[in-house]
Amino acid sequence: MKTLTHEEHLAQIKKNKKSDKVATTILSIIVAFISLVLVSVIVYIVARGLPYLSWDFITKNPESFKAGGGIGPQIFNSFYLLFLTMLISIPLSLGGAIYLTQYAPQNALTGFVKLAIETLSSLPSIVVGLFGYLFFVIKFGWGFSILSGSIALTMFNLPIMVRVIQQSLEAVPAYQRDAGLALGLTRWETTIHILIPEALAGIITGIILCAGRVFGEAAALIYTSGQSAPEIDLLNFNLTDPSSAWNIMRPAETLAVHIWKVNSEGVIPDVDIVSAGTAAFLMICVLLFNVAARAVGASIQKKVTAK
Repeated sequence: MKTLTHEEHLAQIKKNKKSDKVATTILSIIVAFISLVLVSVIVYIVARGLPYLSWDFITKNPESFKAGGGIGPQIFNSFYLLFLTMLISIPLSLGGAIYLTQYAPQNALTGFVKLAIETLSSLPSIVVGLFGYLFFVIKFGWGFSILSGSIALTMFNLPIMVRVIQQSLEAVPAYQRDAGLALGLTRWETTIHILIPEALAGIITGIILCAGRVFGEAAALIYTSGQSAPEIDLLNFNLTDPSSAWNIMRPAETLAVHIWKVNSEGVIPDVDIVSAGTAAFLMICVLLFNVAARAVGASIQKKVTAK
């Protein structure tokens, strides 16, 4: 191996610093460009629709053929579908992630399951929607309903949530897991009392981010929950009444589907106002999901680490 002289060594350091500076500059430019594009899109959508957001707009029922409609039912439908989806997704994804990290043997079958999860997490939502249409809407006879939509969204969301929770559990240092087992705890007790509390910040952050992703989904719901938003009664708790807001067998048009519908049909005179206002409201909600994820994650991490 050739020994470098002092001058050659200094020249090599200078060259490395120059290469590092060039690489850092290029990466900074790329990050700045991507950030500028994202911020521009967000600002454009919010600024374009914010003037149309009012209490009247977000509480009124939509109009089919005349101007002046609102998005009240669509807002409720979006949050109701999100609630039901997360109600199904969280226990299933948490159980699946715990099994894969703590109990699953390291064999070909486990590897195949992990590969399937990775593959399904990148599946286009339109494919999930068509699958839900064939099975839940037609085969099971549920029709266009909140139930069909929430199950389809669960299928769409489950692989990603399993992967997020799995990564959070795997990020816990192995010595903490081993210490619990060495103290006589069972594997289940170690998971409940050591792994989950330590990974809780990452788990909750991932869940909230997945919720924001589901909240803005449209393609999977067009074929499952439907494109109509009949007038609903929030005080009607008869779950078999089509006018009851809590009836899971009624069709439910969400905010994202509403944007697609009013622009594709172009029937109402104020289609630009309705779509811009709806898009701004949807964007604000998704931004709040992301801000909440960071705030909750940081708060839990602070409590766990006592920093």
